[in-house]
Amino acid sequence: MKIIKSSPLLAMLLGLIIIAAAISTISVEGRKHHVKRIKPKHRRHSKDTPAGSPAPAPYPSTHDGVFNILAFGAKGDGVSDDSKALVGAWKAACKVAGGKVEIPAGKEFMVKAVTLQGPCNENTVVQIEGTLVAPAKIGSWSKSSLFQWLNFKWVSHVTIQGSGTLDARGSNWWNLDNYQTQKRNKYIPPMKPTALRFYSSGNVTVRDISIMNSPLCHLKFDDSDGVKVNNITISSPENSPNTDGIHLQNTRNVEIQHSNIACGDDCVSIQTGSSNVHIHHISCGPGHGISIGSLGKDKTVACVSDIIVEDISIQNTLAGVRIKTWQGGLGVVKNLTFSNIQVTDVQVPIVIDQYYCDKSKCKNQTSAVSISDVKYNNIVGSFTAQPVRIACSNNVPCMNVDLMDIRLRPSGGIRGLQTHQQQHALCWNSYGKTQGPLVPSSIGYCLKKSNIDGYYPKRFIASSQEKLCSS
Repeated sequence: MKIIKSSPLLAMLLGLIIIAAAISTISVEGRKHHVKRIKPKHRRHSKDTPAGSPAPAPYPSTHDGVFNILAFGAKGDGVSDDSKALVGAWKAACKVAGGKVEIPAGKEFMVKAVTLQGPCNENTVVQIEGTLVAPAKIGSWSKSSLFQWLNFKWVSHVTIQGSGTLDARGSNWWNLDNYQTQKRNKYIPPMKPTALRFYSSGNVTVRDISIMNSPLCHLKFDDSDGVKVNNITISSPENSPNTDGIHLQNTRNVEIQHSNIACGDDCVSIQTGSSNVHIHHISCGPGHGISIGSLGKDKTVACVSDIIVEDISIQNTLAGVRIKTWQGGLGVVKNLTFSNIQVTDVQVPIVIDQYYCDKSKCKNQTSAVSISDVKYNNIVGSFTAQPVRIACSNNVPCMNVDLMDIRLRPSGGIRGLQTHQQQHALCWNSYGKTQGPLVPSSIGYCLKKSNIDGYYPKRFIASSQEKLCSS
């Protein structure tokens, strides 16, 4: 009976024990589930996914579309070879619309001869704020890289800009003593490289940068269409041989403006196949002036037309504005205008030379590149040798040459410049008109009238040479 009476109490105790056990089990299971939830965080530190490493970008970039060459491994110490870094940054920018290669300020990047090739997405920019330098030693240039240092090939809508400098380190190439040293070492390069070259390109802009000390030409455009050069500085010593400032060949639709060029050869050289060129607000000197040619060497065909050179300052140069062609050449030079040219201490400010020869003696030949429709207007300043020298071929005279408002006086302080030859303009077999004021007065009767004695030289314009350039 006692057992039966106590069964409710026992039942209650057993119930409490069961509830306590259940609560304990639930608590343990809860802790187990909590541990499982934080385990995925520890998996981020596994071998497959290193801690703090995001998924790699296709190209290193400062921000969208900007590719700093430091991110491609460039050292910028002026000694290490940063060529691969420049090429890598170029390839990355080339793939992006509006891509930009960034060459940062405050560093010097040594770059060997490279070709930066297109086609690219449009509006690619190379932003040069630092300094690019070429290899210092001639022997470090391979024979396959002697055409140019920095070569842009098959590019379109490309801009090279910035406040930085391209230093091609050309002094070793100019120094004959170094050439003799290289010769003793059984290596003398067959040619010298151009600093910056554009080949078969279109809609190219070069602005604000400086180019200095090129072994050969500083800036060259070959087989290109649509070129703008603005506010650049080109510099090399006066005695650096064949260091043209800007060289155009087979290039059309060009504007060169607001720039300073000092070099050892032509400030601007315009070669065959060039047309529709406008050059203005340029300071030139020292150097050889602004030149059309030389053209027609080795009986080749030369075609140059529609050139305007105006608002130019030329000082301490071999020539001012000149046209030079070889005997034996073929083709046509026509529609040239030279106006508002200020010359200071220029040997011969106005030159047309159809007997050009860079040797001690050249063979006389009858054919020549035809020159016609050339206008000189408002050419003023000082000369050191002769004011005007126009020497045209005996068989193919220069036609429609205009000399208007030409005022050229001997430079002050130059002694012995009062000879007849130096004071007088020279014109040979050239036809056209003159219009005052004219100083010296000999310019007034320098040119022949186009129909004197029944001779009318316009028949040369309709010659077969005109047809050579009509295509």
